[in-house]
Amino acid sequence: MSIKKAGKTEKQTEKTVKAAQEVKKEVEKEIKAAVEETVKAAQEVKEEAEKQAKAESVAAKKEEKKEAKAAKKAVKEEVKTEEKSKVKATEKPAEKKEKEAAKEEVKAEKEAVKKAEAKAKTAKKVAKKVEKTDKEAAKLEEKADEEAQKEDEKLEEKLVEKEVEEEKSENIIPEENKEQTESQQKDIEVEVTRKRSLLFVASECNPFVGTGGLADVIGSLPIAISDLGEYDVRVILPLYGTMEEGYRNHLTYIGNFNVPVGWRNQYCGLFSYKRKGVTYLFIDNEYYFRRSTLYGHYDDGERFAFFSRAVLEAMLYMNWYPDVMHCHDWQTALAVIYLKTIYANRWGFDHIRAIFTIHNIEYQGKYGKEILEDLFGLPWEVEPALDYDGCLNLMKGAIQLSDYVTTVSKTYAEEIKNEYFAHGLQYAINDNAGKLIGILNGISEEVYNPETDKALFKNYSVDDMSGKAVCKAELQKMLGLQERTDAPIIAIISRLVAHKGLDLVKCVLEELLAENVQVVILGKGEPYYEGYFSYIADNYKGKCKTIIAYNKDLSSKIYSGADIFLMPSKQEPCGLSQMIACRYGTIPVVRRTGGLNDSITAYNTDRTTGNGFAFTNYNAHEMLYVLKDAIYTFGNKPEWAKIVKCAMTTDFSWKKSAEEYEKLYDLFK
Repeated sequence: MSIKKAGKTEKQTEKTVKAAQEVKKEVEKEIKAAVEETVKAAQEVKEEAEKQAKAESVAAKKEEKKEAKAAKKAVKEEVKTEEKSKVKATEKPAEKKEKEAAKEEVKAEKEAVKKAEAKAKTAKKVAKKVEKTDKEAAKLEEKADEEAQKEDEKLEEKLVEKEVEEEKSENIIPEENKEQTESQQKDIEVEVTRKRSLLFVASECNPFVGTGGLADVIGSLPIAISDLGEYDVRVILPLYGTMEEGYRNHLTYIGNFNVPVGWRNQYCGLFSYKRKGVTYLFIDNEYYFRRSTLYGHYDDGERFAFFSRAVLEAMLYMNWYPDVMHCHDWQTALAVIYLKTIYANRWGFDHIRAIFTIHNIEYQGKYGKEILEDLFGLPWEVEPALDYDGCLNLMKGAIQLSDYVTTVSKTYAEEIKNEYFAHGLQYAINDNAGKLIGILNGISEEVYNPETDKALFKNYSVDDMSGKAVCKAELQKMLGLQERTDAPIIAIISRLVAHKGLDLVKCVLEELLAENVQVVILGKGEPYYEGYFSYIADNYKGKCKTIIAYNKDLSSKIYSGADIFLMPSKQEPCGLSQMIACRYGTIPVVRRTGGLNDSITAYNTDRTTGNGFAFTNYNAHEMLYVLKDAIYTFGNKPEWAKIVKCAMTTDFSWKKSAEEYEKLYDLFK
């Protein structure tokens, strides 16, 4: 307590001394200005006097000359007059006149001399005045110096007195005022905290480049966390050749450096782009990334080893080391592995915490052990961390070495502990279950908004659903379906692959079409499913339509025009389509798995509340039973409207997810 007070007293003393010095400076400035003004005034008076004396001298000389001329002229005239009157006058009067004229001339000259002397005296008086003014200015300057010195002495005396008073008051603070004094001191103390930093490492990101759900997550989550205001958020990505030119042309070049890839050194360019409060960094190497597709190349292991190593080298180049590095899926797993092994004890890297997120555990990054040193540039001591089922498993290495592991929903976090969902990684997951967390993804409520979506036939909102009826009628016209308001449209927008539950759909599709329904299928995938669904559409024209494509504009039209959205996935880590369907008032029918279970509350459970329908077992007829329940409920308009309202008002925003992730990051404070 006394140390704080002493520190406070010292600060107050320093402030007082500074104030005294500033006062002294101000006084000196004022005195200097006054002296300068006095000297200037004296100089002006002196100059004016000199000018006046000179002017008067010139005027006196002119007067003398005029008077002399006038005297001569008068003399001449008198002489002429005298000559004329010679005859009449005698010699004596003429001489007398000449004498008088001479006297007059002498008198005039004396008067001129007197005038000149009077002017000279005036000039001398002015000069004396100037001299007196200079002396007065010097006296004023001396007086000002004396006053400033006296002021300094007074201030010093006051400071000493104040210090003595403060020392006394420190020792005699009454007990009842001690707590108040302490609280006042605490209020004065200012705490400055550094804004923590966060780096997302990912292989794709919307709107720059993307192939699936990962791009949506990386395009939205960093912005949502940045909006919370607690973290300086950056995202680092490969600079792909397929990136849109509009963004590529506006990148800012930061620099370039070499990145070790095994025994080789590869060029790496670094670019940046600022968007919605987030800084996006791009790793450039045209040999690795200027290709027509993002994945599926023979050297994907080398490409993403380069990218992961470049992430850490970019930190070194920029001299910027984040508090948290958040990596996503197997393509960035090596960034975690490098950080926790060969970079672990290097300055700047030693404090970075690593989080690894599994978006889809099916894709793990498996490679032969022979490339550990030659390609990945890792010592053999690291091999046990990556070893799994006799090969190098990059996802397993990241799970083991990261500080926390997250998945994209709570249910999926539990499911991947099971062999059925873990694709062989169940042992690694269970060994690290203590650091496994599930956080549900969100969707962009700005992008997926029926009130503003330009792709819709007519916009609508939860308060005015008239536009949805227009969207349904126009969709039926466009796809060649029967224009009926009583028949619900069941939509499937998906990759046409087995794990999306399409084998269940295939099993009961014709039985479903026997009901008063219409079915629309949009997607691309395995040729088997593409062929089958096209065949069914040809046989049930007017009731079923299949479009083998993926078109964002058309998908928005289907989301808004359909009544029921079918998503019977065998496994679904998170899923976004069911959330988008809810935003457009299209009721999802889903299987209880992964993110589908976490995002959809089944109305068919107790028929009181819910934003969709759900079934549990991976069984085609259980799915059909719940679908029929939804179809019959559609016929009860007030009940259906209640479900639609619940679906459209469910909070799927990224803000909710961002707040949960921020709590995780804050564990490292």
